[in-house]
Amino acid sequence: MNKAELVASVAETAGTTKVKAEMVLNGVLEKLVETMKDGEKVSLLGFGTFSVVERVQKKGRNPQTGKDIVIPAHNAVKFKPGKTLYGRVQ
Repeated sequence: MNKAELVASVAETAGTTKVKAEMVLNGVLEKLVETMKDGEKVSLLGFGTFSVVERVQKKGRNPQTGKDIVIPAHNAVKFKPGKTLYGRVQ
């Protein structure tokens, strides 16, 4: 499912227009990003938890050339599914 399909599905379920559903979805996603940029977790009960983890610098290898490379330290988004979500997709 892509974003357009999600917006259409939410609009149908909520009985609203696609424009309004997209505004709400964009607002939710923007708030998730803002919260994680501030270093906080986002927990959605029954769905899961989004968090930011810091990855340390490490050595790697370019698979095409075989040369050693340095992978710089960076932040990565981590998602841990909640029990309800995990149980429903099993």
